[in-house]
Amino acid sequence: MQHWAPTSRDELELQFSPSRWSHRMSADSVIEAHVKVLQEATTRARGLAQTFLNVPYGEGDGEKLDVYIPRTASCDVHLVIYIHGGYWQFLSKEESGFMAVPLIDKGVVVVAVGYDIAPKGNMDLMVSQVRRSVVSVVQQYSHMSGLYLCGHSAGAHLAAMVLSTDWSQYSVTPQIKGAFLISGIYDLLPILSTYVNEPLKMTEEVAMRNSPCKLLPQLQLSSSSCHVVVAVAEHDSPEFRKQSEQYYKMLEASGLHVTMEDVPNTDHFNIIELMVDGDYHLTKLLLKMMG
Repeated sequence: MQHWAPTSRDELELQFSPSRWSHRMSADSVIEAHVKVLQEATTRARGLAQTFLNVPYGEGDGEKLDVYIPRTASCDVHLVIYIHGGYWQFLSKEESGFMAVPLIDKGVVVVAVGYDIAPKGNMDLMVSQVRRSVVSVVQQYSHMSGLYLCGHSAGAHLAAMVLSTDWSQYSVTPQIKGAFLISGIYDLLPILSTYVNEPLKMTEEVAMRNSPCKLLPQLQLSSSSCHVVVAVAEHDSPEFRKQSEQYYKMLEASGLHVTMEDVPNTDHFNIIELMVDGDYHLTKLLLKMMG
């Protein structure tokens, strides 16, 4: 029997507290700084782009998109859908337009997805919402030359759930060309007993059906032409790093086009914050993918 173990609640809480692993600043400061960076860059993006805010993709109050369109938009555009993190209970689309800063002048449309975070939204609802948001974008922008997904942390989990959708249940099958899953969680079972699950109130059954690592077959069918990038920060916790590596290996074993990016000198927060910079490794990789 194991009496010690990384499976103790305290150890799990530590593993799933990304702010406690940053080498740059204290746990509270790194979260505060994160929100500030994203807000400021989103404000910048709104100055650079034509914006359509609060575009509905469903009936619910939270089912809205913010769309950032280049002022010189061609009719044959690349489009990036960004799904925000915040442990399914913080942040919103309001500070999620930051990626448009380096992409707008390359003619790329950026869509920030809103969804009902906990406690208002539960996991099944959030997954359904992001899937429907992608369908709505495909319907509204039928002339795009490439659709790309990007999600950070809980948003990477939701983006991975989009990749594992059985699209036969929907009116369209999105042709997703690339997906950036950044510092994500792909197995929800370990968080059931942690503070993260308090507002989510997931049962084991809910966690199982919403864990991307359990849902590979659909992904194989719908995303064969999709290049998936699984990115993790050097200073993510060992559990976050392990989940990324395991998910990457499962995708690879399924024969998918997937690459793993272990991004040096980053933590859970600046790995995505740096995407406001056109010279940052992941931004360049995304632009290269778009050709």
